[in-house]
Amino acid sequence: MPKVSLNVDLGELPGEPEELYAIATMVNVACGGHAGDEATMARAVSLASAAGTILAAHPSYPDREGFGRTSLSMDAAALEASIRDQVALFAEVARRAGARVDAVKPHGALYHDAARSDDIAKAVLGGIVLGMGGAGVAIVGPPAGALRDRAEAAGLPYWREGFADRTYRADGRLAPRSDPDALITDPSEARSQALRLAAAGTFDTLCVHGDTPGAVAIARAVREGLVEAGLLDLREAR
Repeated sequence: MPKVSLNVDLGELPGEPEELYAIATMVNVACGGHAGDEATMARAVSLASAAGTILAAHPSYPDREGFGRTSLSMDAAALEASIRDQVALFAEVARRAGARVDAVKPHGALYHDAARSDDIAKAVLGGIVLGMGGAGVAIVGPPAGALRDRAEAAGLPYWREGFADRTYRADGRLAPRSDPDALITDPSEARSQALRLAAAGTFDTLCVHGDTPGAVAIARAVREGLVEAGLLDLREAR
């Protein structure tokens, strides 16, 4: 049965638990759009490197006030430039520390908008390629949609993502955060969902959000469940 990696969104909030860097096999680090600055990026790179966890850039709409969770109407060139600058800064911070960026995962509203709109997906991928100086990286995103189509057309690896700490609707779509039951905060429930998603064979990586209440307990339960079931892919960790 195919295995999945475990990714955690980090570098977003003050006082994030260091343990999350060791639990994850990949960390998606905020790089200035919705949160983060050079100091928080450097901390994240250091912690991830010490834990042997691979690094992913986590760019977003330039929306610190709304934490990147509100769609913005942006000119394609401006969006591409914003993503380019965010990814390039994070790549430079990683380079200074002797680390590398292996993946990029859009954050929040941009993540969903890039899956729905070919124009947005094109701008996002254009910014990623420019920000990485042409170096190939994996793209992390929804199982289907414009972002995946564009990434595969460009010859970039694409990792289909599921969420252990978010609920899904009956039609398989992710429940919006406006729903009262959108978040899963019970570790045992998150573990069960992670095992269901991993067993489905349609995901390459599963996410736990670093800002979900009780994130450490949730991530620990998810990892333990995946390890016990033989479903955690550790090949990405260095």
